Amino acid sequence: MSTIQGNRPVTITIIGVLAFIAGLIDLVSGVILFFLLPNEEVVAGFGGSGGLIAAAIGSIIVGLITAGLAGGLLRGSSVARMIVTVLQVLSLIGSLFMAVAYLGIPVGEWLGLAVSALVLILLWTPKASAFFRD
Repeated sequence: MSTIQGNRPVTITIIGVLAFIAGLIDLVSGVILFFLLPNEEVVAGFGGSGGLIAAAIGSIIVGLITAGLAGGLLRGSSVARMIVTVLQVLSLIGSLFMAVAYLGIPVGEWLGLAVSALVLILLWTPKASAFFRD
């Protein structure tokens, strides 16, 4: 595979960009959840306004951290790789719950789910593993 900036594979650059996009999607999803506070049906789906607010804040935090760690992925930080892996698993679970329960905007949640899954898959390919080992 082609490399850029020395020995960084193109797939790592793609991972960095996708991680940033995944973070933005989580951030936007969290903000949208705040706008759904007046919707009693959505609030009930989260077990009350506290649950909805907690989910919104959690989504925003996951998004900010993921977007922030995208640069670490580009530099080959194995710590960034592990943190982003955990955050993307959490994002997958949250997006799947919201998409299936129709609590958010389902199209956006399915997009977030797809991007998070792609980031996870690409983060753990043999070439990515070799890059993060070096």
